[in-house]
Amino acid sequence: MSFVLTSIVMFLFWMLLSEEFTFILILSGLVSSLFVSFISHDLLFGRAIDKSDIVRVHRFIRYLPWLLWQIIISNFDIAYRALHPKMPIDPCIVRFNSELKSELGIAILANSITLTPGTVTVMANEKGDFVVHSIVKGDKALPGIDIQAKVKKIEGVMDV
Repeated sequence: MSFVLTSIVMFLFWMLLSEEFTFILILSGLVSSLFVSFISHDLLFGRAIDKSDIVRVHRFIRYLPWLLWQIIISNFDIAYRALHPKMPIDPCIVRFNSELKSELGIAILANSITLTPGTVTVMANEKGDFVVHSIVKGDKALPGIDIQAKVKKIEGVMDV
């Protein structure tokens, strides 16, 4: 299907740029479009979208309000710590291993941690190892205790 769609897009683009509709230009545009589409059809449209992709997008959209709420809570916490006379800020590095294994899950978790004020993902790799810089030690070091469980649901792991 992506081959056909890429061929059509390439041919229409060829016709738009040529501005002449002679037989030889139409034929060479058709042949060129088919050849280029044969070589690179997966670059324009990629793989086909299936039901699991739609489910992941739906889960991600449901995750966004929760993440926004965590960002708001963390903003108030950071403002309190910055304005408190004793400034209860105690920076630390937190290392943990996540059960997430897909690139999508690791990227969502790393970016969610970084988006939350007071924390920055320093390193995340494909094995699920994370290094996070936090301005608070202890239980408040990472935003939301169940952040990994929510990202697992997006990733598609159903045993959470």
